[in-house]
Amino acid sequence: MIDHDSYAPQSGDPAFDVESYELDVSYRVRTNRLEGRAVVNAVAAVATSSVGLDLIGLRASRVRVDGDRRTRFTQGPRKLRVTLPRRMEAGERFSVEITYAGTPAPRRTRWGTIGFEELEDGALVASQPTGAPTWFPCNDRPDDRARYTITIATDAGYSAVATGALIGSARRGQFEARTFRSDDPTATYLTAVHVGRYETRLLPSTVGRAGVPVSTVHPPALRADVDAAFEPVPRMLRLFESTFGPYPLESCTLVVTPDELEIPLEAQGMAVFGANHLDADSERLVAHELAHQWFGNSIGVARWRDIWLNEGFACYAEWLWAEASGGASADECARRHYEGLAVLAHDLVVSDPGPELMFDDRLYKRGALALHALRAVAGDTAFFAMLRSWIASRVHHTVTTEEFRSFVAAELGGAAEALLTRWIDVAALPPFPHGR
Repeated sequence: MIDHDSYAPQSGDPAFDVESYELDVSYRVRTNRLEGRAVVNAVAAVATSSVGLDLIGLRASRVRVDGDRRTRFTQGPRKLRVTLPRRMEAGERFSVEITYAGTPAPRRTRWGTIGFEELEDGALVASQPTGAPTWFPCNDRPDDRARYTITIATDAGYSAVATGALIGSARRGQFEARTFRSDDPTATYLTAVHVGRYETRLLPSTVGRAGVPVSTVHPPALRADVDAAFEPVPRMLRLFESTFGPYPLESCTLVVTPDELEIPLEAQGMAVFGANHLDADSERLVAHELAHQWFGNSIGVARWRDIWLNEGFACYAEWLWAEASGGASADECARRHYEGLAVLAHDLVVSDPGPELMFDDRLYKRGALALHALRAVAGDTAFFAMLRSWIASRVHHTVTTEEFRSFVAAELGGAAEALLTRWIDVAALPPFPHGR
């Protein structure tokens, strides 16, 4: 068991872990009304008589633990506190069923408004880091990964897409219901739903040796722009497979909303882009979000302080793609961003940036530069072998900076570990990494 994450101390309950979620949600677009039933299959991490589920802006009307109608619960602004029928010992399994409903809306946080969000004609979920409770009751911790079965019922004329592979569809009166399943361990913040007047198409080629299909989901009017923006995707994925290892998830879905979005965002086996992201800069953004399927989604952070293990690695993947596609070399990209960092404040420690700075662009670039420095000191052969070994040994696991530091020391030696320390544990900017 771990303590509450110091970057999001009000989120999650370390007293239990979730093994799987079964979500059955109906959503009316016109009235922005959500009604849901969630079954949370869990195991006690310590002896406990109650558990807390994160739920924000929606009201629970009925709760059952292992079917017990006498289950008592209370709900505050952030938590649904459920009293267990008896004291559960560590390792005991139990199931909580929650019926809930309301008008979903994003929550206000220090990182902006996040979670379930209405579009002009539809809805999306963008939960990183603590927005998942705006649409389903959950144990909202990045280290608590689970399997999901998600059924989304929406008004006729709209399509819904969610985390996982589509396994069925059915008519429910005026609703169209689609069911998705993911057996890949998934963090709550990486679980997503998108609703709109969308069409779904497969890209002309498939991904890698496993043949995972790549689907695009978008308004029909954006078809030509989507085709142009995502044309490099098969080549990107082939590059990342050859560099990082086989595509690690069971699906790959790229969603484009009709609305403009501030930033693209990854989800498990998925990424969402706004209509404004289909421009000349789209290749960099697409490469970044695809790389997250390895870094962040397959291998995830156990604590938010280690976010650079997601973002620094995905940023470095951008530079690798730029070089492979005939643009600037990774070294040229690194030098350009180093020069940009040199004129900014040096008050950020990559390995522990604090919650206010965990999504600061300097963390992304400093993290990528740390990897470039390791590559410079170790050489390409040893560096990329280390990277592939790191990924292969941690697929579907959560990791910490300490783990990566130890791995670097074991694979590349003490000098590489010391260099990594200077890049991620010290606010001052080290000298630019030159190859040997």
